[in-house]
Amino acid sequence: MNTRQPPGAPRPAPLPCLGRRAAGLALLSLALPRAGMAQAQEGGTMLVPGPEDGGCARWAARASASLSRGLHRPGALRLTYLGGPDGVTAANRFATLDGAGGTHFLVLPGWTCHARLTGATRARFEPRAWMPLLVNWHGAILAGRGPLPGRGGAPLRVAIPSPDAPEAAALAALDLLGVPAQPVSGTPETAFAAGEADALILTGPDALARAQALGALPWYQLPWPGEAEAGEVPPFPSDSPVAKGVLAAAAGLQMRVALVMPLLTPADTVAAWRRAAARWPEEERGQPDTGQALTGPAAASAFALLSPSPDATLSYRSWLERRLGWRPT
Repeated sequence: MNTRQPPGAPRPAPLPCLGRRAAGLALLSLALPRAGMAQAQEGGTMLVPGPEDGGCARWAARASASLSRGLHRPGALRLTYLGGPDGVTAANRFATLDGAGGTHFLVLPGWTCHARLTGATRARFEPRAWMPLLVNWHGAILAGRGPLPGRGGAPLRVAIPSPDAPEAAALAALDLLGVPAQPVSGTPETAFAAGEADALILTGPDALARAQALGALPWYQLPWPGEAEAGEVPPFPSDSPVAKGVLAAAAGLQMRVALVMPLLTPADTVAAWRRAAARWPEEERGQPDTGQALTGPAAASAFALLSPSPDATLSYRSWLERRLGWRPT
């Protein structure tokens, strides 16, 4: 075969001989676009219940700033406000997102999950399809005037703002313990301080101190993941579906707010955000009225309390209808 160039044809330029440094730079230039794609995947959108100057919005701003610092990328999260402070509209919208357009997060107050627990027809979402990245959790105790009475005493008065409010968990807890009780209308702490109620659930960063300030005696401590049980207050029994339904209702008071993401989020993306969240508990510690700042297994354990098994959920809904005559509309 004749491989000679025809007369007058331009000769091809010889291939350059790359040194080690030049070859390394060439490989690095090929890798940079892929690294940029990986960084872009760490960004995301945070869906936040409105209004833009509300409590959820302020918490979301702090969480977003902390996570962005953890990613070393300013502005890594975009905040989108939707619906009102009950969080149901935002949660319904979050449940419809298909994962297109990057990673999505939802700022989820505890009372939003409680609306789902009670069977409210507005709540068209399933919290068990989500996993928590950050959780702010309050301790809680069941307390009342003097020692917990026995089964034969006069009924205790329990103030409840409305049948579908999470404060109804105090009445459900007494029913489960076999202590006679009756509901009265009102805000629990206000009614207790005025002598119009005898038992209530107290929550907050230091629920025991709040009980002491009100003159209430602690009877049972409700779950507080991530921290040892207080030795002087026994844990509330939680070994039955009925008890888990009661604790799920109380958890609507205990979980101030959480940042959740879909369970189907890719594992490498979840790992990146969990690394970014590592400093958040320490940064959140100085904020007022935040309770425990939970991440990792402690956050998952706390969040699981709000979404019990179907039989526990049904038991609480049945109790609402039987005891308080409430049915979702």
